[in-house]
Amino acid sequence: MEERERALQRVRGLLERAGFLVTDAHGIRPTSFDLLARRDSQLLILKVLKNIDALSPEDADRLRQLGALFHAAGLIVGQTSGSSDLEGGVVYTRYGIPILTEGALEEYLLRGVPPFLVSSPGGIFARIDGPRLRELRESRGLSLGALASVAGVTRRTIQLYEDGGGAEVTVVERIERYLDATVAVPIEVLPLRTVPPHRAPGAEPEDEEPPRRAASPPPRTGDELRDNVLRQLDTMGWNVVVTIRCPFDAFGHVNQAGEEEMLLTSVGSLRSAVHRAEVLQGLARVIEGHSMFVTPQETRRESIEGLPIVTMLELKRHRDRAELMELLAEREGS
Repeated sequence: MEERERALQRVRGLLERAGFLVTDAHGIRPTSFDLLARRDSQLLILKVLKNIDALSPEDADRLRQLGALFHAAGLIVGQTSGSSDLEGGVVYTRYGIPILTEGALEEYLLRGVPPFLVSSPGGIFARIDGPRLRELRESRGLSLGALASVAGVTRRTIQLYEDGGGAEVTVVERIERYLDATVAVPIEVLPLRTVPPHRAPGAEPEDEEPPRRAASPPPRTGDELRDNVLRQLDTMGWNVVVTIRCPFDAFGHVNQAGEEEMLLTSVGSLRSAVHRAEVLQGLARVIEGHSMFVTPQETRRESIEGLPIVTMLELKRHRDRAELMELLAEREGS
């Protein structure tokens, strides 16, 4: 097993120990993401890298876009940058995506110890709780100059700290040691995201609002079968997003009466469905949505390992979204 695969398994196990429902690592390479995990209303989408410098702007954009679709916080778990190991307890970033080491993620999720430090081009910094620093300084009768002398900075810099500015880690350590109190603010890497509620398949709420539709039809992909599927979903009222480097070809969602329904759709042969069934069902469970596999082949199989199989002919017969959801609900249990 390659080192990256071992790292993936370690991160997956860590998330499970922390109480997350986690998808299996899928085998698509290259990939937009590696794992999706949910704990209560917190949803995470993760990519695991050995060297974080391998992340491209396009990779970051895809991870961010998928995070927005899933209402998930994006995170990269990495080991090195160039030839240097990443430091534990420090938050790194690439193209706006936060990065933690496995050790820092374990401290955060299993022991409740959030990171306090962030890496920037100028070094490693901590954000100061300005009002607390001012309160501690004044309660001890210290002037700005006296605390500046202890910290090894100017009076003006102490004023900036008290306004909530960041400070180098060595300066923070001197201040905290002298005051015998914590002034650094923990970094919220994985904010809680409220996952919109989902409706049972086929259930229609009272006073239902019209579905929010996309401003334009889904783009053409160049694959006739996939384009036909996308057009059919769009006709049914789904907002359809074409995905790249994912176990699914399209993400469909619809908002009605304050509730959101999600549908992951993959397209291809029955042989492909066998390989993707477990992964697609796992993803659907984590996002509390649905999945289906659309095939051009005529088949009597209605599902594979709980993944609904829908022929293109069947899909065309269902002009109504509610009818499609009823069909999927029947086949999910078969």
